[in-house]
Amino acid sequence: MRILHTSDWHLGRSFHRVDLLAAQAGFADRLVEVARSEQVDAVLVAGDVYDRALPAVDTVALLDDLLARLVAARVAIVLSSGNHDSARRLGFGSRLLTAAGVHIRTDPAQVGEPVLLEDRHGPVALYPLPYLEPALVAPAWGLAGGLGGDGPRPGHQAVLAAAVTRVRADLAARPVGTRSVLAAHAFVIGGQPTESERDISVGGVSAVSAGVFAGLDYVALGHLHGRQQIAEQVRYSGSPLPYSFSETGQDKGCWLVELDADGLHRVDPVDVPAFRPLARLSGRLDDLLTEPAHAAAEQAWCQLTLTDQHRPAAAMERIRSRFPHAVELRFAPEGGAADEHDSYAERIAGRDDLDLCCGFLEHVRSRPAEQAEVELLRQGLEGVRRLDAEERHGSRRDGDGVLEAAG
Repeated sequence: MRILHTSDWHLGRSFHRVDLLAAQAGFADRLVEVARSEQVDAVLVAGDVYDRALPAVDTVALLDDLLARLVAARVAIVLSSGNHDSARRLGFGSRLLTAAGVHIRTDPAQVGEPVLLEDRHGPVALYPLPYLEPALVAPAWGLAGGLGGDGPRPGHQAVLAAAVTRVRADLAARPVGTRSVLAAHAFVIGGQPTESERDISVGGVSAVSAGVFAGLDYVALGHLHGRQQIAEQVRYSGSPLPYSFSETGQDKGCWLVELDADGLHRVDPVDVPAFRPLARLSGRLDDLLTEPAHAAAEQAWCQLTLTDQHRPAAAMERIRSRFPHAVELRFAPEGGAADEHDSYAERIAGRDDLDLCCGFLEHVRSRPAEQAEVELLRQGLEGVRRLDAEERHGSRRDGDGVLEAAG
């Protein structure tokens, strides 16, 4: 069986205000081409199909067209929601679509229910796990602690381990020799993040051990945007397009996974040609405009850092006379501190929401937040996160204040 592992399409996302819909349509063409030429049996999408909970009309139309073309090519589609998707909206019509070979999983209650495919060696059970938000899933599954409860808050490790336990229980009841493929949207220890991924650490420790997946034939991961291997059978496909300059130099594409009678047989990279390359340049303005070595960047999306002692007049206008696709301009004078306004993204890179809030409090009061204040901020952030998760998962509270799934 041949499975195309992909994820993090982020349909509808822009790149420094540049519309990427044409580039994403190009990726869709490439995906269909590979599915046909490589005789792919299934396309497995490990979350973040859309970039936002309410995608634009033309973005929805692009997904609709892509799914229709894959169905016409007789390719099964197995798709789960990520932390950017609205689980309720993405999952609309999923029971009807199943009849057409489009299997959409957005409900945590279904984590132990596989999509079953067959080849000449027998059954293959695919378990597409939607993004599992600990603040919502932990109480529903009876895990200890949680928002407003006693004890440590269950994090992604506990929730994902509970999900995989359900998967193993289902797999144990199936015929001997059934091969297993699991898709998950999570941050697994050993993965290399970029600035592009949304932080999922509030509400519990975000990192998950790869040991959670022991014994499964293949684990298709989503969330991190770099295509990478955690273990032979545990991999991130990465995003098909770059979504920040932190992804400069990454190879973009998918994994072509082949299963034989014994399980995982081989995994091959499938590249997606760059719609437009990325370039990060640094130097004095006059040098950047004349240096022959920068010729290749003239057709790239460019991030430029000017090191002139003083800001040149009309800097971006002059830059675009050579680099018409320059989208970000920074200033870092040689021998001096970088301009605080222009280096803001660098100063907050790698800091989670709680750290940023505490840093702001320290900045305006000239003293660090006390432990009690840190805890209040943590609870506030978790409350906001939970409300956002409820909206994305289409959840509500009953009259007793108990969270229950609306679907």
